[in-house]
Amino acid sequence: MKYKSLKSLSDEEFRRLTGVKPSTFNHMAEILRESYKAKRWHGGRSSKLCIEDQLLITLDFFRNRVVSRNF
Repeated sequence: MKYKSLKSLSDEEFRRLTGVKPSTFNHMAEILRESYKAKRWHGGRSSKLCIEDQLLITLDFFRNRVVSRNF
């Protein structure tokens, strides 16, 4: 699942898939973007995934891990 495909969803569908509202997701992505710039100011290899896709993978991992641990 890529962020480009989720941008066109309604707010409720986006929240259902990711667990957060689109405005919260954008705020989280902005914080990660600032952190990534501070971390990589020396240089280094750039990531193959954009910040939004990395955040989607992280949110999906936590949602699935919490659900599987509760049962």
